[in-house]
This record gives sequence, C-alpha cells and structure tokens, in this order.
Amino acid sequence: MGQSFLKSRLVQISMAAAGTAVAGEFKINPFDGDIFRIAMGSSAFLLFLLLMRRLPYVITGVATGIVVLLFRTAMDAVWGSGLTLLQSLTSHFSAMVYYIVFALLMNLIKSRIDSFHPLVLGGVAALIDLLSNEMELLTRLIVLDSATFRLNEWTYLMAIAVLRTYFTTGVYSSISVSQLRITQREQTRRIEQMLGFGSGLYGEVFYLEKSIGTLENVTLSSYELYRNLKAEEEMPRYSRQVLEITQQIHEVKKDSQRILAGLVKLAEREVTGDMPISDILRFTVKSNANYAEMLGKQISFSIQHTSDYTTDSYIPLLTLLNNLTANAVEVIQGKGSISLDMYEKEDNTLFTVTDSGSGIPERDLELVFEPGFTTKFNEEGVAATGIGLSHVRDIVHLFAGEITVQPASHSGGAMFQIIVPTAQLRKEE
Repeated sequence: MGQSFLKSRLVQISMAAAGTAVAGEFKINPFDGDIFRIAMGSSAFLLFLLLMRRLPYVITGVATGIVVLLFRTAMDAVWGSGLTLLQSLTSHFSAMVYYIVFALLMNLIKSRIDSFHPLVLGGVAALIDLLSNEMELLTRLIVLDSATFRLNEWTYLMAIAVLRTYFTTGVYSSISVSQLRITQREQTRRIEQMLGFGSGLYGEVFYLEKSIGTLENVTLSSYELYRNLKAEEEMPRYSRQVLEITQQIHEVKKDSQRILAGLVKLAEREVTGDMPISDILRFTVKSNANYAEMLGKQISFSIQHTSDYTTDSYIPLLTLLNNLTANAVEVIQGKGSISLDMYEKEDNTLFTVTDSGSGIPERDLELVFEPGFTTKFNEEGVAATGIGLSHVRDIVHLFAGEITVQPASHSGGAMFQIIVPTAQLRKEE
C-alpha cells in the first residue's frame, strides 16, 4: 500500500511539472526581447497546487522548476536558438527559481487556503506571484546581468500578475463549487435513503414492540389458565399441554425481544439529528411521487404549510405521513391528485393528507382504524400489508394526538387529519 501511495504521488507531481512546462510555452512578452515571460505556466502551476492539495508543495515546486528548465533548454535545441547548452541553461535558470520560490510561499498558506474568501485568495496569490517574479528578476540580474525595469513596466507586470492569479482562482472556485454541488447531491441522496430506511424501520420496530406486548399478555393469560386447570383434578393432561404452550409463547417473546434490541440499536445509529417540518413534507412527496411513477400512475402532489419549525421526532412523523400518502397513492386509479397541508391552530399542529381517490364508504369511516381492516387487495384477493391504519393511530397516540378521516368534498376522495400538540413536536431551541 505504501509503494502504491508513493507511486501515485510521483505520478501527480510529474503531471503537475509536465503540465506547467507545456503551459509555459503559451506566453506573451510584454517587454522588448525575451527578458521576461508572461506565460500560462504560472497560472497552470497555481491551479495544480490548489487542486492537488495533498501534494508536498516544496518537492512539487523543485520538480516543476527542474522540468521547466530542462524543457525550455530542449526547446532551444530543437528550434535552433543558436545558444550553447550552457547559455540555454543559464538563460532559463531564473524560471526554475520562480517555481521553487512560488511553491515555498504557497506552502506557507497551504493550511489556510480553505479559510480564504476567493477574493482574498486571489490577492494573496497575486502577492506570491509578484514576490516570485522579483526573485526571478534578481536571479536574472545576478546570472545574466540584465537591466532593471522602468516604473511603468513594473506597474504593467503587477497588473498582469493580478489578472492572472484572479483568473486562476476564479477557475479553481468554479471547479470547487461544481465538486461541492456533486457532493451535496450525493449527500442528499444518501440522506433520503436514510430517511426512507429510518421511517420504514420505525414502523417495524413499533409493530414489533406492540406484538411483544401482546405476547406478554398472552403468556400471562396462558399461565393463569394453566394454574386454573392444574387445580382441577380431572384435567392434569390439559394443564401440562397449556404449560407447554405457555413456555413456547415465552420463547417466541424472548426471540422477539432480541430482534427488537438489534433493530433499536440500528435505528439509533442510523437516525440522529433534527429536521424542519417543511423538509419532512417535501421528502414525503418526493418518495411517494417515485412510488406513484413505479405503479404507472399520473398523480400530481401539492404541499402547503403556513408554519415551519424544527423537530427531532421527524422519523415517527415521517412514518405517519409516508404511510398515509402511500395509501392515497394506492387508492387512486390511474390519474389523480394528493395534497399535504400543515398549519398550527392554537397549541396544536395539524397535518392533512387529501386524495382524489374513490373515497371511503360512510359505513367504514368508523372502522378504518381497527386492527385488520383494509380495503386493498391484490389480484389474488390477498389483503395488503404495511403497518396499517391501526398502527398509524397508535403512533399518533404516542404524541398524545388524534387522527380522523372524513370525505374530501372538493376532491371526491378522503381526507386524513392528524392533530398533535405542538409541544410534542417542536424542538426546544
């Protein structure tokens, strides 16, 4: 693994050095002759350093300087500049110094680059560029005994440095923003997956907890029956049979408790934090829009909320809204509409899920929340699964709230309304 890491670093350094050397040949010469180059190499080198933040800057600067020196010397030989090898090396030696100094100065601010505003980063990079240019000029003065520049030429040089560095930092900022958006989209996708998983898991945990409570009551009743039968002298065989049944039920309860403990740990690990009510509504619509599309239905969704606040009970709330909305999707035949509304009234928060389906017969309005009730069957006549409206009601009761259903006169379907004390949902600041 260490050799692979080192090889990757060498490849990146080589890429930065070679790219800078080639980019340096795209240049303008603002002064007479070839005394100083304003080239794209500086911009390319700065961009490489900003994008490849894990590279060792000093080593990269030394490697880039050497490659630029050798590349330009080779170019002189290829194009027949008339210079000897020593003259060519001497002529381009100052360019090597530029990149080494530039890398040294960039290394000083490396740990703070992310904290700089783009405008500040451009200004700092421009200052580093100017200082590196001065070192290049000083090297030329020492090695080649070149003449100094006039004031107007220095002004022009500084302007070019500012434009060049701001252009490069602008490109870097654009790339960073694009990468950030990609990362945010991926994070949003994972959060949505987590929410879908969490709401489904919450429903299953709630159902399992209720089942364990039922098993506990059955075990107690069964054991009480065993004691009563045992007291009867004529029924010893039946009492032993009831005792065996009681023990089996108890074992099932213990297995269920072990499964529940694992699910609760998983839920606690996956689901943390808090969420605004508006985001819960949007996620409910998005997930069920996908569900409707999967079923081949054309359903338009709408959201209205006159209030918004943060809640840390977003998973159970999402479980409620998601199940009611999924039920609405299933009852709509082909095409229809579903609306989710939320508003506060006095000390309560009200949620309504309204659909344009076939509605619920009046005779069934008082039965829909009873255990086992369903109006949905598949083609084989098997009843639909899910946590069911009876469990939806039980979850609402955990919030000390209530749920009702009534015909939706304006849409022809049904309207489910959840009323929960706001204090049960609102997260204290």
